[in-house]
Amino acid sequence: MTILTHAQVKSVSLQASGLTCSMCSNSITKALKSLSFVQAVESDIKTYTYEISFNPNSAVDFDIIRKKVEAAGFAVSAFIINIHFPETEIKNDQPVVILDKTFVFVNTKDQVLTGDKKNHSTG
Repeated sequence: MTILTHAQVKSVSLQASGLTCSMCSNSITKALKSLSFVQAVESDIKTYTYEISFNPNSAVDFDIIRKKVEAAGFAVSAFIINIHFPETEIKNDQPVVILDKTFVFVNTKDQVLTGDKKNHSTG
C-alpha cells in the first residue's frame, strides 16, 4: 500500500565534496540557481554546504539537483530534505508519495507526521 500526501518539499541542505576554493563554491551556487524550481541558494564555504529553498508549489527534482552539482565537477556527499507534512500517517517500510517522488521510511515506528520534518536521502 502506498500513502499519498499533499506534503511540500520546503528546502534541501546539500553538502558537496571536491571543493578547493571559493570559485568552486560559486560554480555550484550558480549551477543550482539556474534551476527553475530553485528560489534561493545560501552557501557556507567552510562546511561546503548549500541551503536550497524552492519556489512554492514547484515540482522539485532531486536528481537534477545532484546532476547540476556533478556537472559543475563535484559530488554530493550529504542530502537532507526538509518536508512540510499535513498530518500524514506513515508506517515502517511503507511507501509515501510526496508530489511525484516516492519515499520509504525505514526503521521507524508507525506515526503521524505533522509540520516540518527532515529526511536524509540516499539518492
